[in-house]
Amino acid sequence: MQSEEVKIKANSDSSDVELVDELSKSYNKLRSEIAKVIVGQDEVVKAVLTCIFSQGHCLLIGVPGLAKTLLVQTIADALGLNYSRIQFTPDLMPSDITGSEILDENRNFRFVKGPVFANIILADEINRTPPKTQAALLEAMQEFGVTVAGQRFELEKPFFVLATQNPIELEGTYPLPEAQLDRFMFNVWVDYPGYDEEIKVVKNTTSDLQVTVNKALSAEDILKYQQIIRKIPITDNVLEYAVNLVHSTRPDNETAPQIVKDYINWGAGPRASQYLSIGAKCNAVLSGKYSPDIEDVKTVAMSILRHRIVRNYQAEAEGVSVEDIVDELMK
Repeated sequence: MQSEEVKIKANSDSSDVELVDELSKSYNKLRSEIAKVIVGQDEVVKAVLTCIFSQGHCLLIGVPGLAKTLLVQTIADALGLNYSRIQFTPDLMPSDITGSEILDENRNFRFVKGPVFANIILADEINRTPPKTQAALLEAMQEFGVTVAGQRFELEKPFFVLATQNPIELEGTYPLPEAQLDRFMFNVWVDYPGYDEEIKVVKNTTSDLQVTVNKALSAEDILKYQQIIRKIPITDNVLEYAVNLVHSTRPDNETAPQIVKDYINWGAGPRASQYLSIGAKCNAVLSGKYSPDIEDVKTVAMSILRHRIVRNYQAEAEGVSVEDIVDELMK
């Protein structure tokens, strides 16, 4: 694989290679700033940053108190971007997100922008609001714009939606529909910290320690890095592996494994293949490589496929999880 990377590097524009090296260094600098506040959670931080550099959106799922909101706030500070936090509640209306028209003092209608007009949107507990309000984010996430009263308003780039969700409380919640889940590039599980990490968390948060997160990147840098990620070459065998992996999740596919035919109602769509490709490219660059390999696809596969596969009743009855199925497919 190393010789293949050398060949790719030799055939690439020198400025592009320099930009890839610059991104790798910027990523390490960014991680250092985030680590001032966030203890551990290395894989979660990498997943969120991979989404950002891949121009995707991320859904963070974890029990309360695991610093999901703090993580998003810290990343926004380190990136120096405009940041809006939307607390999703049952009485939240679509206009509370996108904005609305008001009658000004001159008796003219004027559009007042909502909190969606920012670079980073924290959709806190997104499953606590009805589908009508959840859908207010659909156009913004896919088209990078919103339409109000028949008029379209473009959102400033870069634009990311980082949503949080509590998996243990079901009362008063509204599960995200499949169409909305598909808009999220990653579905990331945030787990409890380890013992030593929790000791450090408690020490840092129960003292008078003041931490300042310095701006590590600019909006222009992020847009530049998003472009270079898409220019990263990917070999045919790696691309075919990604597409085959997605195809194998579809039970109506003749080549689908038996575990898929037994336990899955619906498999992942073409957007999963696209995200596997771009996610593998980004993971390769953040790991110091110039082209992704199959291991890069496997690294991002669980977070991309987890929320795009619908299990049947037999899987639920037998305790077969989506993670079990994806692990089996990657073997």
